[in-house]
Amino acid sequence: MKSYFESLYRLFSWLLLFSMPVALISGCSRQIEPVVQAPVSVAAQLVSSERQQEPQWISTSGTVHAVESAQISAQVQQPIRQVLVQAGDRVRAGQLLVVLDDAAMRAELSRASAASDAVEKEWMAARTDAKLASSTLSRYKELQQQNSVSPQEFDEVEKRSEAAQLRVESVAAQRDEADAAVNEARTQLGYTRLRAPFSGVITARLADPGTLASPGMPLLQIDRDGSLELYTQVDESLIGTVRLGMKVPVKIEGVTPTTESSVAAAPAGEDLVATVAQIVPAADPASRSFQVKLQLPASPGIRAGIYGTASFQSGTREMILAPRSAVVMRGSLACVYAVDDHGLAQLRYITLGNQHGDKVDVLSGLSGNEKLVNDPGDRDLSGARIEGQQ
Repeated sequence: MKSYFESLYRLFSWLLLFSMPVALISGCSRQIEPVVQAPVSVAAQLVSSERQQEPQWISTSGTVHAVESAQISAQVQQPIRQVLVQAGDRVRAGQLLVVLDDAAMRAELSRASAASDAVEKEWMAARTDAKLASSTLSRYKELQQQNSVSPQEFDEVEKRSEAAQLRVESVAAQRDEADAAVNEARTQLGYTRLRAPFSGVITARLADPGTLASPGMPLLQIDRDGSLELYTQVDESLIGTVRLGMKVPVKIEGVTPTTESSVAAAPAGEDLVATVAQIVPAADPASRSFQVKLQLPASPGIRAGIYGTASFQSGTREMILAPRSAVVMRGSLACVYAVDDHGLAQLRYITLGNQHGDKVDVLSGLSGNEKLVNDPGDRDLSGARIEGQQ
């Protein structure tokens, strides 16, 4: 009985061994059909990129200056007695700003006045003597006609009259000199009172009381009230396009432009309009640039001495604009979902430039007139079929 089961087991093993290759061969001969999934359909609004010509701008930096500025300097060497203003004070034309010690000047004026008074009296006396000598000469001429005076006496009287007249002329010259000395002393005394040449604001106080002022030594800086100018340097390659009266976009940090001073075509962030007021005709040989003075619009935030930039147009360039709402960020990278001719969305990484209102300049990764998914948010739309309208 045992041998019967062993024989049956062997037979079954041999049949199983010979049947396996046939099963494997028959199984390999069948083709496995791939499973193709249809793209997911997503409803979304579509927008388009567009190709435009953009002005090309070159920026130059500069400093704001007053149209008219003056340094208040000493003209005589005297100690400073008083400085009546501080930096930032507004002053009117003719206002007293600085007082110098005037003791020496007043003493000099007193001496000159006294000398002038003495000469004036001497001149009056000389005129009186000359008048008397002239009258005496007239009487002697009558006596001479009557042969009542000797020639010697007549000559003596005539010479005295001429000498008296010469003395009048000499004292008159001394009188003029004394008057000039008085005027000079008064002028020197006036130099001890420094006044504002025009209405404006004090921008710098350069000396304090007790300092010995010397001729030419600056004591105060004052800027005239009124419009300000931006002084900037323009390269010689660009100066040919700059004209007097030309409007130039300007940016000054911290200054909010008024509606009248905005420039619609200005580069991003540069929305003040200035006017070319002066072009210095000689170039700087070191930098090969010309100084251009731009008159700035009235604005409460603009102050002399602050920094500003001006933009000059130098032709145009072609740019691709895309709606800002179509741009999404994936980490630090900007991208859009571009829709091809079959309606399928493709993730496209792009490089962004300046923003222009609700659109942005795309420097690379996109061409003109491409369909884009508007406001994709955080959805992954790669490969999705977009169903939407522009």
